[in-house]
Amino acid sequence: MMRIPILAAVVAAVLLLTALPARAGLYNPQTYRLDNGLEIVVIEDHRVPVVSHMVWYRVGAADEERGKSGIAHFLEHLMFKGTERIGPAEFSRIVARNGGRDNAFTSYDYTGYFQNVARDKLDLVMGLEADRMVNLRLTAADIETERLVVLEERRSRTDNDPSAQLGEMMRATQFMSHPYGLPVIGWQHEIEALEHDDIIAFYRRYYAPNNAILIVAGDVTGAEVLALAEKHFGAIPPAELPPRVRPQEPPQLAPRRVLFEDPRVGRPSLRRSYLAPSRNAGASELAIPLRFAADILGGGSTSRLYQELVVERQLATSAGAWYSGVSLDPTTFYLYAAPAPGVSLETLEAAVDEVVAELLRDGVTEAELERSRTGMLAGAVYARDSMFSSPRIFGSALTAGLSVEQIEAWPAEVAKVDADQVLEAARTVLVPRRSVTGWLQPASSG
Repeated sequence: MMRIPILAAVVAAVLLLTALPARAGLYNPQTYRLDNGLEIVVIEDHRVPVVSHMVWYRVGAADEERGKSGIAHFLEHLMFKGTERIGPAEFSRIVARNGGRDNAFTSYDYTGYFQNVARDKLDLVMGLEADRMVNLRLTAADIETERLVVLEERRSRTDNDPSAQLGEMMRATQFMSHPYGLPVIGWQHEIEALEHDDIIAFYRRYYAPNNAILIVAGDVTGAEVLALAEKHFGAIPPAELPPRVRPQEPPQLAPRRVLFEDPRVGRPSLRRSYLAPSRNAGASELAIPLRFAADILGGGSTSRLYQELVVERQLATSAGAWYSGVSLDPTTFYLYAAPAPGVSLETLEAAVDEVVAELLRDGVTEAELERSRTGMLAGAVYARDSMFSSPRIFGSALTAGLSVEQIEAWPAEVAKVDADQVLEAARTVLVPRRSVTGWLQPASSG
């Protein structure tokens, strides 16, 4: 089963972490800010002559105007259409001709763009990114062409996937007021109604240096990146940004349920989400203990849900839990399971409830706590060792309201968590009235 090499790798990673000098951080980033408000983070890694160049904007699906869902993601697509200097679709071609690769992504709290290139191409891609920060040019034809692309993406990823449809309905049920209940890609009828002026207004409102974070990781120095940033971004004026205030959830007073039946469902599944604080919102002191709770409950084949439901009782073919505290506003704690053949969703849900109740009654063991801690610390080391993972960690955290200091302090915070804190966090969050339970099953006959 190859357990010895895996254990050795984890131990080696933890030893590497604990061997760092007392005042050294996890990533030791260099940070700067231009006069126009552009934040800069540089993570040096001189092992190979490549860099990961990213620009993150503090705007995502949760910042959209009501009735215009999907505009942040739509604009992400349109950012590749060209400027006065770069022709339509030329951006990616230029990056590829220079041996690099590029892409973009949208979530609730951010939109990000990246290029992975050789270090001597950093000047080139930074210039391209600065150009489209202010000089995007869109025609009516551009918008209509890309609208079809986005609608097809929605059809293929959501409308044709019952599992994705259930997830979309559960989010809308969990977040009745907060825009986290909207799909990032948008509702179809609202995507169809977005107009040229809507998109340009959104672009001009949010795409500005004082709403952006430039993150460069790889074979560069802070001085080199700062000089290039001044060259390409320094003259771009800041924008007058709207306050980043979203509607918040009212107290959830009763559990909610979603039953989705579809003839395309091959195997039923059970899901449950609970409203939970993040590291930036709500009872943020519970966020890191909640990571432990999720890992102990459902973080892999050694977790309680997997061992109890899959291995011992053979009621499920899969089971687990997931939680991330990196979110600008309150987030969710998530459980899932798929029943074994012949097992009903009622039986499986009752078994999941039993596992959760046992944790809430008895807490976690020291062995579970230390195994979870070891895995988290090892994961932090492995992420630091990847020049492509580290800028993603910084970008998602900084756009969610965290600071560089909080990112650097992650290992120390993980090291301090005790079993009582994990139990308190679980008892605070895993309560029925804060939950949404979803069932996915084949359509019933008749």
